[in-house]
This record gives sequence, structure tokens and C-alpha cells, in this order.
Amino acid sequence: MPTLPIKSLHDLLDRRLELLVCAASLVALAGCRPTPPPAKGDYLFVWAGDSAEKASDFLAVIDANPASAKYGTVVTTLPTGAVGTHPHHTEAEMPADRHLLANGFHAGRTWLFDLTVPTRPKILTEFGNRAGFSHPHTFLRLSNGNVLATYQYKSDSSAAVHDMGRMKMGAEHATGGLVEMDERGTVVRSGSAADGAIADKRIYPYSVVELRVLDRAVSTTTDMDEKDTASTAEWMQIWRLSDLTLLKSIALEPGPRGDEQKFTGEPHLLPDGKSLYIHTFNCGMYLVRGLESASPTATFVKGFQGRDCGVPILTGHWWLQPVPEAHALLALDITDPEHPREVSSVSLGAEVGPHWTRLTRQDDASCWTEVGGAGRERGCS
Repeated sequence: MPTLPIKSLHDLLDRRLELLVCAASLVALAGCRPTPPPAKGDYLFVWAGDSAEKASDFLAVIDANPASAKYGTVVTTLPTGAVGTHPHHTEAEMPADRHLLANGFHAGRTWLFDLTVPTRPKILTEFGNRAGFSHPHTFLRLSNGNVLATYQYKSDSSAAVHDMGRMKMGAEHATGGLVEMDERGTVVRSGSAADGAIADKRIYPYSVVELRVLDRAVSTTTDMDEKDTASTAEWMQIWRLSDLTLLKSIALEPGPRGDEQKFTGEPHLLPDGKSLYIHTFNCGMYLVRGLESASPTATFVKGFQGRDCGVPILTGHWWLQPVPEAHALLALDITDPEHPREVSSVSLGAEVGPHWTRLTRQDDASCWTEVGGAGRERGCS
């Protein structure tokens, strides 16, 4: 039974507009085939919380089979027993064992859900700080079977002070790091993102990608504290994957507008297995080359409308970019990585600000996008 994880919808209960839109017209223009209807038994997992922060945060299971009489209804929910943790990220892809990690970001807590039987979800374990770091953001399943997680802050940072599960926003945070662990939180190794070689001390690991063939990992640095107005987060960091030694921090250069480099977001491995694209929430797109060398480069290759770009996805030689200010989802052909070329777009309507995209499992040529209120990923769910 195919199942689809989704990034958290913390404000699912109080947003007027929170839906999934099929971008079939976009990918058809890009040369892809239409999406077949989901098979019987499809489910959507939603990691959510009570917007009033009175009831428990919970995982909801929704019937996602259009042929079902109960299509779109909640099949069951699994409360965590914790209130107001700010349900945020799950893993972006459903793991092979159907054990899904999800974080309550403001509380710095992580749950491991067993979704082997979708209609009977279970909590396998729950854990907090790891290796002296707090507030995990992204979980990446490594090719060796472990999980690599970005932890934004040190565990003794003032960000770790909570009131009813809420992070102390706007506090002076201390730099976090990367933690390699098993899915239940047993630490294998860790490394600090603090870099004495640069003047900027506001480095907060956001997302990460594995380059196993080069023994490298690359992370980005946007702070999830929306009240942190001092951090500009134009950094990417390069790590030796085998021991999580931080090798270098590189600041992206501004694009033509002058601020496209700010708020580095998701790094994506290109088909050559050794180069990356990094997008920024300030609507820049950067090509990273030479990661196997002592002098990697990061080059601006594309800008998008506005200063509020959503989370893209890379599939084959297609780059799908949500652009909230344009109320659109764009498809770019990246066959020539130095010159990504927009080939099509789909307008989602003036009231829609697309934020996040994910491929369905039934057909890798299809695309769905989460849309909702405007706002950078920093601070948004």
C-alpha cells in the first residue's frame, strides 16, 4: 500500500487554505505523463497540532484514495501526549521500514512513528537533545542505514528554555551541529557547526545532503527562530562524512539583486553525484562544484521573483520551484546545470502561495505541492 509522508501542517486546524494541488499540467508541459489515480489503500500522514495549544499534538491518517467513499476523511489519529511542541518536519521520504521520524521543533523533541500498518500507527520511541545539541530540523537517511540530523542549537543555548513546550523565541542561540544516529536516537558520531575561521557566529544547521562517493556532507544554515532578525544565513558548510569533521564554511555571493544569497535552504545532489544545487529562501539558486577539492565553488545561476521562495524538488533533470510571490510552480530543465532553463509553469491563483513540493510514489513523473500562507520556511510549517 503506497503511503505519502508530508511536511507538518502545524496550523492545519486554523488555516483557511491548506491543500494539495496536483501540478499535472506543469509536468505534462515538461514532457512527463499524467498521474494515474492512487491505488486502493492510499493514505496521507499529517503531523499536526492544536492551534490553540490545548490538546495534544498528533499524527493523523487520512484516506487518500479518490475511489474510496471516505476519501479525504481522517481514518485515525495518534496523540503524542505533548502539547504545543510546534510539529514541523517529518522525513521527506517514507523510509523503507515505514518508521517515520518527526520533530516538535519548539520543544526540541523527536518521535519515531511505526506506520507499517497505516490505520494503526504506533509510537516506537521519543527523544530530546542528542550529543549536546538541541532542536533538530532535518532527518536524512544515509546510505549506511543510519540517520543524519541537523540540530540547530547547542543544548545549553537559551533557545532550549521552554514555557509549555514553546521555544524562547528571539533568544541568543549557540551554534548546533550534525548528529549521526540510528532511527531511535542512539548516537554514532557528531560534529559542531561552530567555525572559528569565520566572523559570523550565527550558524544554525538547517538541512543536509550526503555525498557518499566523496565522503562529504553539505549543510545549510537558516535559523528557524523567526524572531532572529540578525542572522542572514548565507552559508553552506562542507563536512567529512565519515567522522563529521567540519572542513569549510562558504558564504554564497549575492546575485544581481544583491540579496539572493540569504537564508540557505535545501541542498540537492545533481545527477553527476558530486555537484549540488542549493536554493535560498530569498529566491536564489546556486550551483556548487568541486566538493572533492580544497577549493569548492558556489555560483549564482538563477533568481526567482520575490524574497519568499518555497522548497524545491529535483527529479532527474527537472527542478520544480514554488514561487509564492508569483503564485506559481515553475519547472526548469537543468540538463545544463550552469544554465537552468524555465520550460513551463502553472499558476495556482492569486490567493495561493505554494511552499513545498513532493513527488508521489505511484509515478515519479507527478508532482504535488503544499500551499498556504506566505512566509519563508524559517518559522513556517
